Amino acid sequence: MEEEEDHNESNDPQENGGLQVIERVSMLSIEEKKLPKVFSLSSLTKQFTLMDACELLNCGMEAIIEDEVTKCFAAEELPSWNLLTRTNANYHYISLRLSVMWFTGFFIRYFILLPFRVTLAVIGTLWLLLSTAVVGHFFEDGSFKRQLNDYVSLTCYRILSRSFSAIITYHDTENQAKAGGICVANHTSPIDIVILSCNNTYAMVGQSQGGFFGLMQRAMSRASDSHIWFERTEAKDRGAVLDRMRKNVGDDTKLPILIFPEGTCINNTSVMQFKKGSFEAGGIICPVAIKYDPRFGDPFWNSSKQGMVEYLIMMMTSWAIVVDVYFLPPMTRQENENAIEFANRVKAEIARKGGLVDLVWDGQLKRMKVKQAWKADQQMLYSRRFKVD
Repeated sequence: MEEEEDHNESNDPQENGGLQVIERVSMLSIEEKKLPKVFSLSSLTKQFTLMDACELLNCGMEAIIEDEVTKCFAAEELPSWNLLTRTNANYHYISLRLSVMWFTGFFIRYFILLPFRVTLAVIGTLWLLLSTAVVGHFFEDGSFKRQLNDYVSLTCYRILSRSFSAIITYHDTENQAKAGGICVANHTSPIDIVILSCNNTYAMVGQSQGGFFGLMQRAMSRASDSHIWFERTEAKDRGAVLDRMRKNVGDDTKLPILIFPEGTCINNTSVMQFKKGSFEAGGIICPVAIKYDPRFGDPFWNSSKQGMVEYLIMMMTSWAIVVDVYFLPPMTRQENENAIEFANRVKAEIARKGGLVDLVWDGQLKRMKVKQAWKADQQMLYSRRFKVD
């Protein structure tokens, strides 16, 4: 579940326009330009020419054309259609042969695969609700209840994974999180939870929901008290979440905690800034790199453009969801290493193993405006180019 802890030196998200120019300038290595000592404003003014601004303008134009942040919030496009992927654009006539193949694939995906997958999703959801109710009401806390909950959870999530034909390959499973540990992973889609839970049982951390999702949260909590739900709007809840996590760490009777420190979905090409909260709880961190193969179906959820129902239909009409899950060796916080440095070290390992780009930017930048302090920092950076002896 998404982590909501604030990052030290928190970065307020920003919209694309403000991000692009700032991003390009901040990553640019600029040598300081020293000017000879002058004695009047008029003589200083003569030292500047129009060329002094060209470098900054060039960076701005490059950022408008393409930057490394905003493209992380759009579905990854393949260079060519290989007839295996789901269509992500409206139908365009090219040739009779391709048209026949497209309509054949459309019929198979929507009239054969979709009804079957919806049936599996309903079965898996009902199994979760009923089985957790039985486990929660008829069994006392203890080792047998934990084992029964593990069996119920694995069965449920494996059925749900079949509802979008997940083909999962787990690597180095000896490194997966154990009881009392913390598992952190990069975040691409809500189905990341299903992918990881097909191989292990986790305690979820996330916002309290209403409606159907709230019903599922309550069902999961009945079977295990390891899950942690909170309200985003309540600042005191954030401290309570950290306290609960610290109590769970090292407790063999508690499920390992699953957290997505990015706090938002990224299109599986990059890893963005990790929030520090899960790295302040102490204990052992078990990193996981999740890498999807977009050739068979892109699982990225663009929550700003797609509703949950639309996204689920998109998943169930894909050919398949092919994914590799890499369990990295457990990591612990080193001496004289703060939570932010530890988070960045874990993030770098996940990016390296998953073949992803390691970015320093906050994933929430896609929703809110740029912080004024950031603009002032870039202005200061530019002014330092011109030093008067």
